[in-house]
Amino acid sequence: MKALQYPSIGAAPTVVTVPDPRPGPGQVLLKVLAAGACHSDVAVMSFTEDQLGFPLPLTLGHEGVGRVEALGEGATGLSVGEHVAVYGPWGCGVCRMCAQGRENYCLRAGELHIFPPGLGAPGAMAEYLIVDDARHCVPIGDLDPVTTAPLTDAGLTPYHAIKLSLDKLVAGSTTVVIGAGGLGHVGIQLLRAMTATRVVALDIAEKKLDLALSVGAHEAFLSDEDAAGKIMELTGGEGAEVVLDFVGAPPTTALAGRCVGIAGDVTVVGIAGGALSVGFGTLPYETTVRSPYWGSRAELAEVLEFARQGTLSIHVERYSLDEAPHAYQRLHDGEVQGRAVVVP
Repeated sequence: MKALQYPSIGAAPTVVTVPDPRPGPGQVLLKVLAAGACHSDVAVMSFTEDQLGFPLPLTLGHEGVGRVEALGEGATGLSVGEHVAVYGPWGCGVCRMCAQGRENYCLRAGELHIFPPGLGAPGAMAEYLIVDDARHCVPIGDLDPVTTAPLTDAGLTPYHAIKLSLDKLVAGSTTVVIGAGGLGHVGIQLLRAMTATRVVALDIAEKKLDLALSVGAHEAFLSDEDAAGKIMELTGGEGAEVVLDFVGAPPTTALAGRCVGIAGDVTVVGIAGGALSVGFGTLPYETTVRSPYWGSRAELAEVLEFARQGTLSIHVERYSLDEAPHAYQRLHDGEVQGRAVVVP
């Protein structure tokens, strides 16, 4: 089969031919229908050998939707031909976090060398994908595979982040969304569907601000040296109740700290190397700073229900598997509008 692989440290992703996989006991073989490209993949391809933590080559793609092609011995709960979304943050299944469906916080994944597909295990940028357990396949019914694939991360991750602050997202509150790209444009829609908060989007690209306004942001500003002042002006000098940083670079985490108000939440979702100092006098009193990871299996089912209700409009650029290296180049260069999806 064809697969898009990251072959070695510093190399560009390449389409190669690899053996067709066969499902082992308890595993599920999917015919891949769609796979999303994510900045996390770009981050992986920038890691040094010491940072990587798993062997190469690696088939990329941690956002996957597929058709069940075959079931390994003992795999139950699914039918051949069924369309499913893949829950990405695989865990051991038995620790106290996994027992709650919170496999994104599995306590033994590192010890047992359990990796998500595309982030250590072979991923979805291929014609076929092995899923380690049927519990990681969530039926999608008649949802469009192409617009559903990004929901497994670009939908699930902001949904989980928003739920952490729901008690503060009341009428009269303000939420700042930093980064209106793949995750941010979905997060804006979820904020509008789930809460009464005023949504203010910040980005460095005018076209992404236009996207933010088109999907429901009340205000949109360039993420520049004037942005924090504009947030303070909008909020009467009080700052935002919640700041969601979907970039996570040093300039954006610093900006998040300047935008948040007393007893507010700063949630750093992006993984671009930024950090925020916490200590008396460094942030407004009682500010909470979080760095969540993905979301639970139950939350993925909830995100898919939003899609069934027609609440979410996922902006996608479609690419063939042969065009996938170009998709990653566009993603790296900040040219993708919404989410890039590869359709094998």
